[in-house]
Amino acid sequence: MSNFIAHMDTSFINTAASLLSPGGHRARLSIVLYHRVPKEPDELLFGQEDAESFEAQIRHLSNHFNVLPLHEAVQRLQEKTLPSRAACITFDDGYANNAEVALPILQKYNVVATFFIAAGFINGGMMWNDKLIELLRRAPNSVLDLSEIGLDKYDISSLAQRRKTLFTLIDIFKYLPHEERFARLDRLCQLIPVTLPERLMMTAEQIKQLHNADMEIGGHTVNHPILTRLDSAAAYTEIDSGKKILENIIQAPVRYFAYPNGKPGRDYIPEHVAMLKEIGFDAAVSTAWGAATKNADIYQLPRFTPWNIRRNRFVLQMMQNMHRTVQTVS
Repeated sequence: MSNFIAHMDTSFINTAASLLSPGGHRARLSIVLYHRVPKEPDELLFGQEDAESFEAQIRHLSNHFNVLPLHEAVQRLQEKTLPSRAACITFDDGYANNAEVALPILQKYNVVATFFIAAGFINGGMMWNDKLIELLRRAPNSVLDLSEIGLDKYDISSLAQRRKTLFTLIDIFKYLPHEERFARLDRLCQLIPVTLPERLMMTAEQIKQLHNADMEIGGHTVNHPILTRLDSAAAYTEIDSGKKILENIIQAPVRYFAYPNGKPGRDYIPEHVAMLKEIGFDAAVSTAWGAATKNADIYQLPRFTPWNIRRNRFVLQMMQNMHRTVQTVS
């Protein structure tokens, strides 16, 4: 009886979702975005996915949505042949735990995802934001004095204060000019002399593993810069070189791109959209919320990160996102 009730409940949810996301010319494509998937919850990054919560979400997606590979979804969106409740799964940056933890879960539920990888951090590199995270995680004492690099003194006496300081610093560093950001980071490493992890990002072998498992590999620049903070030549090189590095690893075309940080008009502008077309990408994704319709710009497809692991709330978040107004640049 309980299995019958569960089946009826699933059918009702799917029917309701289909009304908001029908197939064909009225279809809406939901693209889900993930980053890290550690085995256990990370107290410092409270609220982000871990293996258990990620699997719950993938289970909900596979049960209640038609999960497609990105290349198929983009093609069918243009052809107006998407099924109802169409969805894709994507990951940004290239964390090693995507291969170690997320891949087995994706394979368990027989779904394909696209991994957008910042090519400059392969084989032992570390992104600037992760360096901040790991420095704050390991910083001793209860006060962090950064006056030597032009910042304040920060209370890190509790986990909550440490977390607050971390996100304050990320907001400060995110939009600094490239050279200034890394100069300050180098100085910060001197002020907090701790040992940082060496295997945070994927190796070339893990990228090959994903590719050989029929997962899709996408471009995400070399060094993950905010493109609007670079001159045109530097932005072009970041996009083009990142694509070539990944293609050399997997010996196959890299056809899709994710804008670093991804906010339309703030992190990328029409000039960068034009670069992607010239370089040879087939489509690209942003971090603007919403779902793509038949009129979507395939070089600015929106993405959304649902956060609830309870089935009904997860599906409700997905359905609410289907009808958000999508922000783009033109």
